[in-house]
Amino acid sequence: MPSTLAFDAFWNWLAAHHGCILRAGTPEAVIYDDDDLHWAFGVEDDGALLVQVLHGKRIVGELFLDSEQIAYVEWGAGEHNGEFAFDLISESENDRVSAYHFVLAHGYEEHEPRGSRVH
Repeated sequence: MPSTLAFDAFWNWLAAHHGCILRAGTPEAVIYDDDDLHWAFGVEDDGALLVQVLHGKRIVGELFLDSEQIAYVEWGAGEHNGEFAFDLISESENDRVSAYHFVLAHGYEEHEPRGSRVH
């Protein structure tokens, strides 16, 4: 059974663990990590959250997230050994979908000692 957490807690934690992301995406597209790539986070003028994958200064891929549509985050073991999947769930009266997903090399750690963000 997956664990759940608030989106804000997840987002703040994810930004501190950007080097641990293996892939991220939507139901339509996935961006994969690579040794030559790095992940960057930002906020657009309209409030949309931005996740970019860069090779040097060149943008390879990006996701725009509407945080107001995300009710909560479900997470648990991923498809492959050693992976952890985080599904950002959007709910309406009639529907519940994973609007975005992130797969990381480790699970969520709520209370981390300082300096433990490098994995």
